[in-house]
Amino acid sequence: MKIDLTDTTAGEINKALVKGRRAIGTPAVGMVLTLVIVTDEENAYDSLKAANDASREHPSRTLVVIKRVSRGPRDRTSSRLDAEVRVGADAGTGETVVLRLYGEVVEHADSVVLPLLLPDAPVVVWWPVNSPQDPAKDPLGALAQRRVTDTYTAEQPVRELSARAEAYTPGDTDLSWTRITPWRSMLAAALDQITCEVKAVEVEGEEFNPSCELLAMWLADRLDVPVRRSLSSGPGLTAVRMDTTCGPVALDRADGSLATLSIEGQPPRAVALNRRDTAELIAEELRRLDPDDIYASVLRYGVERLHTVPEQQSGGAGAEPVPGGEAADPVAEAEPVAEPEPVEEAAKAPAKKAAAKTAKKAPARKAAAK
Repeated sequence: MKIDLTDTTAGEINKALVKGRRAIGTPAVGMVLTLVIVTDEENAYDSLKAANDASREHPSRTLVVIKRVSRGPRDRTSSRLDAEVRVGADAGTGETVVLRLYGEVVEHADSVVLPLLLPDAPVVVWWPVNSPQDPAKDPLGALAQRRVTDTYTAEQPVRELSARAEAYTPGDTDLSWTRITPWRSMLAAALDQITCEVKAVEVEGEEFNPSCELLAMWLADRLDVPVRRSLSSGPGLTAVRMDTTCGPVALDRADGSLATLSIEGQPPRAVALNRRDTAELIAEELRRLDPDDIYASVLRYGVERLHTVPEQQSGGAGAEPVPGGEAADPVAEAEPVAEPEPVEEAAKAPAKKAAAKTAKKAPARKAAAK
């Protein structure tokens, strides 16, 4: 059931929600949280579809906040709120309210959302795109216990990780971190099968993918070993190779679905490691609403590394940042090839010849003077 409201208020929206529940015969509210999605018109459909799929596991009231851009100065001074209320089959297993904000009300979206929150229920805010620099200080983020961003959609995804680290507040999380949960589980299970010491790690994945950087930082932080980052054509993460005292341990996934786990002394095993869609990622994040201390630790470790090698993190071709060690100095590596000494000798040669000629002419000048 859908109810369209034009130039409305939060009070009218609440009345429409009650009316819709009564019309479908479910007057009771059986939802566990409020999910606020802050997006634009372009990404609203995909975000809402993912939220509806996730609501089958987490029945929730979903509020989609779409900030519309005013076309002229007169439109910017006027405020209007349009809403679309969905209940029943059109809203998954919960309720959905699509809010379109125009004019000055765009700057006060929290005042529109606050009366629509479920009482005594946690609030999660998700920015599929265009997330703020500091989600906790955003007016909508301040209403939530959990704030979800996605650095993969940023213009410079890897550099965005340093901004997330500087502004981290307990309750922040990122879908790029959620994407590597199966990888972390599989690698931890592989290391539980051997009693060896890890000496070095290589993480291989496509360029401009923050999930690859986060996995490299996690391994370097937890294992305290050098971690080498190498590039591939993707999709996403393609391989993790660990050099241990008992031999190599590798987890390769070339096609984005099926991976091969290889441990020295054991036959290779095929493991399912599919690339998950957004609905699965959001459903995983909604399972826990407490602060993610491991994610915070990884971000803190990564800030120092990202600041140490800014040129490599900007995505130069062939760049291979080293999360667990010192950054390579390209100038120092180029010194042996340059061989500056012969060049200096060649530059000084004309001066030496001129000095020799002057020395030969000196006795003749003295004789002429006498």
